[in-house]
Amino acid sequence: MLVTQPLMPVPDTSVPEAGRDVAIVSIVPATIPSRARKLHLGHFSFMRAVVQGLDTKESWNRYLRLEGEHSDIRRVRRTIQWIRDEFAAASKRLAKPGVARLVQLDATGIKEAEAPRPSLEEFALERGMEDFSYAEQLEVYEEAYGTASRRQSRRARLIKRQLAALRWLETLVAQPPRSGDAVAAWLHPDLACRLESAGIFTIRQLVERINGIGLRWWRSIPAIGAGKAERIIEWLRVHEASIGLKIGAHAAIKRSKLYPEELQGLVARGTAIVPIEKFVVPTELNGENGLYRAPQHLCLMRANNDYEAVLAWIKGKVTPEKRQALKAKSGFDPARPEGPMDWLRYLSNTQRAYLKEAERFLLWAIVQKKKPLSSMTLEDCNDYAVFLADPTPADLWCGARGREKWSPLWRPFEGKLSESAQRYAITVLKSMYKFLVDQCYLVGNPWNGVKAPKPGAKRVNRGRSFTQAQWQFIETQMDMLPNTSANLRLRFTLHLFYATGVRLSEGVAAQVDHLDWQSYPPGPDEMDAVEGWELTVQGKGDVKRTVPVPQDVVAELSHYLVSRGLDPDPEHPSNKGAYLLGWATDIAERAPWSPLAKQPIDPRAGISASRLYDQLKAFFGDCAKAMTMADYKSAQRLQEASTHWLRHTHGSHSLAAGMDVKILQENMGHASLDTTTGYGTSEESRRMRAVNAVWEKKPRAG
Repeated sequence: MLVTQPLMPVPDTSVPEAGRDVAIVSIVPATIPSRARKLHLGHFSFMRAVVQGLDTKESWNRYLRLEGEHSDIRRVRRTIQWIRDEFAAASKRLAKPGVARLVQLDATGIKEAEAPRPSLEEFALERGMEDFSYAEQLEVYEEAYGTASRRQSRRARLIKRQLAALRWLETLVAQPPRSGDAVAAWLHPDLACRLESAGIFTIRQLVERINGIGLRWWRSIPAIGAGKAERIIEWLRVHEASIGLKIGAHAAIKRSKLYPEELQGLVARGTAIVPIEKFVVPTELNGENGLYRAPQHLCLMRANNDYEAVLAWIKGKVTPEKRQALKAKSGFDPARPEGPMDWLRYLSNTQRAYLKEAERFLLWAIVQKKKPLSSMTLEDCNDYAVFLADPTPADLWCGARGREKWSPLWRPFEGKLSESAQRYAITVLKSMYKFLVDQCYLVGNPWNGVKAPKPGAKRVNRGRSFTQAQWQFIETQMDMLPNTSANLRLRFTLHLFYATGVRLSEGVAAQVDHLDWQSYPPGPDEMDAVEGWELTVQGKGDVKRTVPVPQDVVAELSHYLVSRGLDPDPEHPSNKGAYLLGWATDIAERAPWSPLAKQPIDPRAGISASRLYDQLKAFFGDCAKAMTMADYKSAQRLQEASTHWLRHTHGSHSLAAGMDVKILQENMGHASLDTTTGYGTSEESRRMRAVNAVWEKKPRAG
């Protein structure tokens, strides 16, 4: 099978050791090289041991362990036969059919055919020479049977000829592995097929995969376990001189044991497709003399070039107080001196989203368009809008989801952007240029003339919510869970999200002291005052809103706080700064093997959004398994469910229960009332009932 790829430059991931700054650009060939297996010096060294009848364990482990374990006799025999066949084929290609036959012979199976010879003493008695001297007896004996050198066995002569043939072949056939070679040319076919199924076709791609993921690089590749992965890395290290690529030291260390600085050093600074903090803007493209720069003395910020201006725009999206809170939540020591780019490690959701779009545009402008941001024209911006629909070449710009920025496998895009994503990108860039114009950095905004793809009718996907029956089943399954710390958190999370409709990011950022007990006087048509709890959350665009929380949910929170060793009263001063959703406190008891079991748990610390997402996904998956036999379609929906389904469920169930749509809009933080009304199902339900009724009354045959 021939697999083609476009010719493209990619950053070299050769990392002599974690942290070393290396910037090399290599070229991936347009076509994957031949998959035909090749012979290296190790094959010849091993076969010399085989030919001489030596114990092959040591030479196998030294040269051919990549093929498998020496204890697998059948694999060893098949490998020996394959090598002999390859030797023979090479000899025929070199027009040496005699050598081809010679290397196929197995000298260990040849039996000595010459007749048995008597000893010298027996020979002397037989010839009546017992009184002769030893020299005279030996002379006659050698005349009869020949000298020792002439009696050399056929096996020895064959071994000598085979060794000579191997030396001759080695000089003509043996090759060192190269980075551009196909993995199938050097690895066992079973291994090569598994790697190719994961998109790894060359040795270079294999090294990039290992350096880009680290210790458990093999986890997502079927049938590649720790043992095979170890043999692959061992082989790559042996041949790293000829391959020209090194496996980084980080690939042998658990991620939790690595310092951030060690990971940050794996991607070298340079003018290539790298994260913005590693990107080096060439002086001639940095925008100091951009075509549309406003006079420097009129500029309202200290930025001297486009790179600094973009970072100033990102940094200004969060107040200093919010930045300190993000820094503390990210685990950074406030007393530790901060590097000039460290602030990029603790950004708000809005900052991260804006940074991604600015980063993409900056890389495209410099690497692909060869122009500074401050020289972009309307035509350039339109070109980028077209590029967003299909970032090409894909191998240069696109990578797998989830690759972190420390990884050499990181790319700015995952693939083609949807129309809504294109629209969002254009909106963000238009906002960025507006900021630069407002600060008198630029004289105009070229993005004002770019037309984004028109949005279709915005409609909430009501299929991503639970029915009343499905939610009741979820409640039943939840009640069956044991009262572990993690399950108490799960129970409170489900009720909090269902009752309030808060987003995942809002829920994990909420703190206990964000809850307030409020009392409101009765309205004109009301008899009694209204009292209850309200939670203040910070939503999209850092807009704060208050959401009523039922007293039963707060009572559940009190029980959960006690399990964490905190005060049950949310308004108690000791709870200030504690997060609503925290770490499990019984990890050491429930999972003593976990690395987290050895770490002290701060009961006030908050849980990450990704960890909570994973727990909810796993719970919905368990619910799906329990539902499969009773209701297969509902089980499928439960399997697909995620945290955002809780928000959709809150919206649809609230409208079905008669909540005013404007109240729901305020609770959910929707900018548009149309988004909120999308959760309504009464009209669709009425029409569906009407159509079904007509169908039931249709004339029937007979």
